[in-house]
Amino acid sequence: GVFSRDPQDRPRSLPRPSTETTLNRRTIMAAALAVAAAQWAVATPVQAQSAYPDQLIKWVVPYPAGGGTDTLARTLAESIRPGLGQRIIIDNRPGAATNIGAEQVAHAKPDGYTLMSADNGVLAFNEHLFKKLPYRPADDFTYIGAIGKFPLVLVASPAFPVADFAQFLAYVRARPGQVDYASVGNGSPHHLAMALFQSKTGTTLTHVPYRGAAPAMQDVMGGQVPVMFLDLASGLQIIKSGKVRPLAIGSATRSPLLPDVPTLAEVGVADVEVFAFQGLLGPAGLPAPIVATLNRALNQALADPAVLNRFTEFGFEPLPGTPDAFKQLARSESARWGQVIRANHISLD
Repeated sequence: GVFSRDPQDRPRSLPRPSTETTLNRRTIMAAALAVAAAQWAVATPVQAQSAYPDQLIKWVVPYPAGGGTDTLARTLAESIRPGLGQRIIIDNRPGAATNIGAEQVAHAKPDGYTLMSADNGVLAFNEHLFKKLPYRPADDFTYIGAIGKFPLVLVASPAFPVADFAQFLAYVRARPGQVDYASVGNGSPHHLAMALFQSKTGTTLTHVPYRGAAPAMQDVMGGQVPVMFLDLASGLQIIKSGKVRPLAIGSATRSPLLPDVPTLAEVGVADVEVFAFQGLLGPAGLPAPIVATLNRALNQALADPAVLNRFTEFGFEPLPGTPDAFKQLARSESARWGQVIRANHISLD
């Protein structure tokens, strides 16, 4: 048959390949192996990064549980989690004017599993308030994206004998150093806002720092301290209830939540836009694909109607955008407030 062979047939010897042919084959094989190795080397990190996240993510909040920053972080984490496909736990690390939490994140492994809510204190104030800081805001973090900002409102106790901003300004100018103002603590946005206000208006008020927003607001409502700058997130409800009297808001335009409250610019105080901002950070050196994944998830959460409704309740304005835009905001705010801190000789050392 076709596949049968005469048993008398003997296989003939095939000619041996020449030395040149052998070398050519070896060269081709070596080249193929080199290409395969190069392709594997390129593909491996991409494959490893594309798996992110494959474990639980820790989100550090440098404030106690239950405060405004903590609530915002928990709201966002809940909205971001489905898109990432991993649990996000909030890790409250308060203390040392946010430095405890910030130092922990600055020294964490840059793998995308340790993140942080960062505000004016971490990114704009502390490098000017402390001679020695355990981190460098410009260099020791990866900027992922801004979360948002909320303006500060100048409010007065109902017992304070002024009905509007003009009366307030006339009153304090006639009594230099005799009118107290509250803040939520030394070096806080509320403290520095009033320092800037005084320098722009030529007034002198006496600072009464508190440990947190709640006791400061309580004493302003009760008339023990007549005025303070109050962030809209903490104070919106007591403003609307009439427990404090809003005199002016430190935003560029009027807030839709308080449409009858004029801006500081409208009442004649220029260049005093005062707000607190927050954003999302990781340790320095986060790989670009991880940053892109987190930035995309953050911006999607900031467009979530449920998140937007919650932010509106706080008077919080979302700031979706790029990592570079967030870093530019933080560095410009640092330069602006550094001048105020130095001019007023404010220190937390």
